[in-house]
Amino acid sequence: MKGGVGKTTTTVNLATCLAKDYGMRVLIVDLDTQINATLSLMPPVQFAKLKKEDRTLKKIINQVIQSPTQAYIPIEQAIQRNICRVDGLDLLPGDIETYNDFLLAALLFSQSKDNPQEFEKNWNQLENYLIKRALEPVQQIYDFILLDFPPSENIITRSGIIASDFYLIPAKPEPLSVVGIGILEEGQIKKLVQSDRSGITLIGILFFSLGHATNMATQVKNRLTDNFGKEKIFSIEIPRNVAVAKAVDEFRPVVINEPQATGAKALTQFTEEFIQKLSNIITNKSKN
Repeated sequence: MKGGVGKTTTTVNLATCLAKDYGMRVLIVDLDTQINATLSLMPPVQFAKLKKEDRTLKKIINQVIQSPTQAYIPIEQAIQRNICRVDGLDLLPGDIETYNDFLLAALLFSQSKDNPQEFEKNWNQLENYLIKRALEPVQQIYDFILLDFPPSENIITRSGIIASDFYLIPAKPEPLSVVGIGILEEGQIKKLVQSDRSGITLIGILFFSLGHATNMATQVKNRLTDNFGKEKIFSIEIPRNVAVAKAVDEFRPVVINEPQATGAKALTQFTEEFIQKLSNIITNKSKN
């Protein structure tokens, strides 16, 4: 989950294409305190207004963890509808102050101080239900709920994995990607699946081009293809394209900001391949 590999670019543009081109109802949930997904879709002044009104992910999570001491805000009131004027594309804004493990541990410990043995039990239970329960009121409304994860491991990350059915991995074809994907697969994912806390399935690995061909990049792609199988590697590769960065500065996904740009076209093709891969996985699961 290393930063800078294209997670947010993938999330916001995939969501936009699913809504715009396929008529899907899609919710983006920004789990990252860097709020890159949020600021890819709205200017900082708009986010500041929502934060002041307590209409961000932090408020929703806080209401799951403890009884609200102030006015209760339903998740529906925090969700921003038809973001960037795309019908069916919604956003649950992130927050720069979303809980970390230390703050959550302190909160749970204070709640368990009369029975310290309950702390570990409560901690594990919180991982299991935190994101699930936060999204439960709107789960049936959407065809897709896409979670934009932070680059670090914490309780929000683990709870997000537990809440998810599928995941995809954006990566750059460089040696660190092999290491990072290995840590993700053998660490967080494997532990949660083996403990029967998650049934999450990999859709595929999407490469973001380094901008130039190298022997090392080819070796990395071949290594990951050998490890995961050809069917788990997206055939489309997202090129380096200034239009993608420009779109972020204009708070719009590149697929609507500059749809004829090479990056936008590649992300549109990726969405088509994403749907096909997901459909194949679901079909194969139904046969087993």
